[in-house]
Amino acid sequence: MSQTEPAGSVRIQTSPKRVRAVVGGVVAADSVAPVLVWEKPYYPTYYLPRGDVLAELVDTGAVQRSDSRGDGHVFDVVVGDRTLAGAALGYPDSPEPSLRDLVRIDWAAVDQWLEEDEPVFVHPRDPYKRVDILASSRHVRIEVDGVTVADSTQPRILFETSLIPRYYLPLTDVRTDLLRDSDTVSHCPYKGSASWWSLEIDGAVHDDVAWTYRTPLPESQKVIGLVCFYDERVDVWLDGERQERPTSPLA
Repeated sequence: MSQTEPAGSVRIQTSPKRVRAVVGGVVAADSVAPVLVWEKPYYPTYYLPRGDVLAELVDTGAVQRSDSRGDGHVFDVVVGDRTLAGAALGYPDSPEPSLRDLVRIDWAAVDQWLEEDEPVFVHPRDPYKRVDILASSRHVRIEVDGVTVADSTQPRILFETSLIPRYYLPLTDVRTDLLRDSDTVSHCPYKGSASWWSLEIDGAVHDDVAWTYRTPLPESQKVIGLVCFYDERVDVWLDGERQERPTSPLA
């Protein structure tokens, strides 16, 4: 990968992956020269060469201002009989020259993004993000309202670059009688789709405090079927020491 010096607070880097955006079964963009732009510090988004956008771009006349990228011209994206209103941005007069011929299509407006031939969810995979899942014998105990809801000496600890460790516990070490199904589903580009649980303790329901990956992506198979508690909403004891509740940039 080649590196471009950031303009202001924005970080920019080319990617060697082929990237496609699909809308209604139609390929709206297909590029072998995508550019990763860190509009936010925690993850990148794709900017694509204008010539690789196969959909019609209709200038709305609206402008969104960015201190680092300049004036962003807002486009509707027309794919067949579908119009994705305001779903694209271009910066033809950006102070960063490498952005001027690129277009950013809103991630959520597209039905499916592909990196090479594999679907990717939430946002592009960060080339500087690493996920390690390690078997451990550390003692992890989870409390909610003073009640122990999980107690394990066989966690799998998931270490993800720039985020706090997460403790994935066997169901046999969890008070499953307290778990209540939740309709919440979350998505991760590295792990896949997670199903969530709430907890009911003495009639009080604590919403969305644990999750599991029933069918994780291949690189995260080590956490399949394990339960992870949301440290920000429960009390975690690690090797007998109570941990401070963390604050997460993605929470």
